[in-house]
Formats: sequence, C-alpha cells, structure tokens
Amino acid sequence: MCLLAFYWKSHSKYKLIFVSNRDEFYERQTAKAHFWEDTSHIVAGRDLEAGGTWMGISKNGRFTALTNYRDPKNILQNVPSRGDLTANFLKSQENPQAYLEKLIATGQAYNGYNLLVGDTEDLYYFSNYENKVRNLEAGFYGLSNHLLETPWFKVKSLKEGLAGLIEKEQLIPENIFEILQDPTPASDEQVQQTGMSFEMEKMLSAKFITSPKYGTRASYVVLIDYDNQVTFSEQVYIPHSERVEKQEIKFKIS
Repeated sequence: MCLLAFYWKSHSKYKLIFVSNRDEFYERQTAKAHFWEDTSHIVAGRDLEAGGTWMGISKNGRFTALTNYRDPKNILQNVPSRGDLTANFLKSQENPQAYLEKLIATGQAYNGYNLLVGDTEDLYYFSNYENKVRNLEAGFYGLSNHLLETPWFKVKSLKEGLAGLIEKEQLIPENIFEILQDPTPASDEQVQQTGMSFEMEKMLSAKFITSPKYGTRASYVVLIDYDNQVTFSEQVYIPHSERVEKQEIKFKIS
C-alpha cells in the first residue's frame, strides 16, 4: 500500500471511511481480496510470494493497513516481509495497542514501514521511523510513504477529493475510485524528495501510478458504519491493459 486516507469516528454515518491505492511491481504475484482459506475470518488480498498482506479486516472487527516508508539509502537485505505485520495482527487476538508496543523493540528488524491496527473501538498508528505508538483520535488522516499526515502532494490531493465528495454527499465507492485513479503528478515545486532521481520522484508523486514495470495494482474502499456493517470494495488493474476487475464484499462484524 502506498497511498491512503481515512476518516475515523468523524462522519455521521460511517465509523471508518478508508480509501487507498496499492502500488507494486507488476511481476509480483498477488491474489485479490478474499476470505483466506487457512484463516477464514480474514478478508484481504494476499502477497503470493511472502504470504502477507497490505490491508485487511476480519469478521471480529480487526482492521490493519500498511505502507512502506521510502528511504532508498537504508534498505536492509534478507529481512522479514513487512506484510507479516498486518497478517499476524489479523490472525491474533492480542490487544491492538499491545501488539504495536511489542514492535518498539523489534521494529528495526524490518525495512521502513507505517502500520495501522485497530478494532471496532480504537485505531492505532506506528512507524518504525518514529518508534512510538499513537492512539488516533477522531479525525481525518492521510498517509503515503512518509510519516502520518506528511503533506505530500498526493496525500493532500486525495484528502481534498474525498472531503469534496463528503461535502457534496456523493460518498459512494464509484466516485472514490475515480479520485484514486487520477494520474496527475505533482508540479516540479511540489514533488517529494526521498533520495531517488527527480524523474522517479515525479512519477511516484501521482495518486495513480503507471510505468513499464511498476504501478498502481489495486484500489480499495472500506466503509464500516456504526452498526458494524462492512462494505469492502476493490478494483484490481491488470498490468499493460485496460482491464479492471471489480468486487464488493459485505458482512457484519460479530
């Protein structure tokens, strides 16, 4: 996952409004969102190389999402997959805060990441570049490949678009997906700087990324209302084609 925004306990109808794009190399094999065969209460996509996930939710109300922290000068080799952090949380029964507090001691064993974990009552954020657990208050947040609420162009653009839909009372997945599919890059002055070439940084500044080998693979909208009814919408983009696979999964948290 490389771009996301979410309203948490700050909308009249939905406890959580979560929208995101997942960017990845086209050659990396993944499965679209489904109820996992080995852990049937989990709904998530799956990395078929390492077995983890980038975002998911369980029937008992556990929710998690992950983005990489982009720091190309400090890439560790032969370390665990960051997708294990999300998958392990969904599989566990551990309190979300306690789960993250354990990562304070072990988080440096992974390459840089941002991690959201929560349940029906609380939502927490942790980055191994910040190394502290934050209990998120009700509000509107954005995140990409730096710390939470870092005002990159793509983060601000996504938040502005989502806020506009809510203001116009047009909050439906189809409208959100349209915003997530915007390929407009930042102006040269607004391009984030993370240690890559300017051309690469410019390409990565767009909400929706396209390049010969890497790009936006899927978009997600997760809505949880105050009765704990979940609507999980996914669009998967088939590389080097105009094909889009869509699905919607609904269930009630119990």
